[in-house]
Amino acid sequence: MKYIVMVLSLMSMIFVVDTVKAEEMMRVRLVNHLGDTEQLNVSFEGEYFTLDPTVHLEEGVTYTLTKKNEKLIVEGGEETYVTSEPFLLIPSTYDYQHSVSINERPYLGAMEIRIEDNKFIRPVNQLPLEDYLKGVVPFEVFPEWSLETLKAQSLAARTYAAMHSGKEIDDTISYQVYGGYMWDKNTTKAVNETEGEVITYKDKLISAFYSASNGGMTENNSHVWGGEALPFFPIKEDPYDPTHPWEFSIHETQIDLDDINGTDPKWWDDLEEKDSEITTNIKSWLNRNGYPGDIKILSIPSFEISGEQLASDRSVIGSISVDFLWQLFDGMVLYQQVNLQDVQLNRIRPIIGGNIFKSYLIESLEKDNNVYTMEGKGYGHGVGMSQWGASVMGENGKSYKEIIEFYFPKTSISNLESDF
Repeated sequence: MKYIVMVLSLMSMIFVVDTVKAEEMMRVRLVNHLGDTEQLNVSFEGEYFTLDPTVHLEEGVTYTLTKKNEKLIVEGGEETYVTSEPFLLIPSTYDYQHSVSINERPYLGAMEIRIEDNKFIRPVNQLPLEDYLKGVVPFEVFPEWSLETLKAQSLAARTYAAMHSGKEIDDTISYQVYGGYMWDKNTTKAVNETEGEVITYKDKLISAFYSASNGGMTENNSHVWGGEALPFFPIKEDPYDPTHPWEFSIHETQIDLDDINGTDPKWWDDLEEKDSEITTNIKSWLNRNGYPGDIKILSIPSFEISGEQLASDRSVIGSISVDFLWQLFDGMVLYQQVNLQDVQLNRIRPIIGGNIFKSYLIESLEKDNNVYTMEGKGYGHGVGMSQWGASVMGENGKSYKEIIEFYFPKTSISNLESDF
């Protein structure tokens, strides 16, 4: 971990940002726009240097980084460098005229590029918290929303980020979506006008959760993640949330076994499921849970939701079974079944996919003509601020402080310069 300390120390000397303290720097693994890749293209605006004295980089040149064994190969212009990872790119001055682009997406601050899992190249962006937020807010909400809504989102995002300062996060919905130095003037204004403001309870930062839509009913943190029920996450009706009704359908039978012609040498490749979007999610889940390789979904023999509900009207327990063919790496094909019976729905939702099975505020699940159809409301966990509800509040003339008060009752707005 010595190189992390060294990079942060260098950046604290280089960055000319008076309000930045060491604990207010963010370290962000770039995953969302890159995925897992073995090659990156890197270019610069302004002067950047590395800690490898053999590497000399030029502005305006696009460099290609690839992995070879435990080394990184840097090629650009007429030069080729071989360097050990991590490969550090540090601006000579921290300002908005210095940026490093990864696959044509610009980022401020420094970039650490390392080999991950001995397979992939992973950049990690390091920059001050406030500038990090300017790359978060326009990707978490619509910049066209009212300024007061954007300010409320800025406070929630800043509080969440401050809770994770000093740690390494990524740029996906697992933390907060971050798009680098692709700012919007409206969201930048919202971040600037609320600079340093965070949400606190009894002089401590809160976990300022938010989701797209709570479906008209907020949720308590303990119902989603367990632990102590916190008073600033009450269960109550939300008159501002547009509820966002949703539904999806999936056929019980995806591939009929009677239609499989095992004598055809192309029989495996010709198999197609009826609901490809959902079955792709199911196969990805199976790959992550003990079934690596190629899979064909045959059927979903059972899919049920129990009648048990929380005080927020959200469902808790369900069952699902999946029959599938699993092709091993040697070509052998096995018939398999996964059966989850009376389990927490947070184990089933990832199988279907959170972008399809959008919340636990389920209104119905019915089976008709061998097709399951589920209907529900909301999008996300429902704890804390509803982003769409905050949008409506802003349109109705509510201030960002009123939005925060509604979604995080009993809390205060404090300044990050205080010692939490």
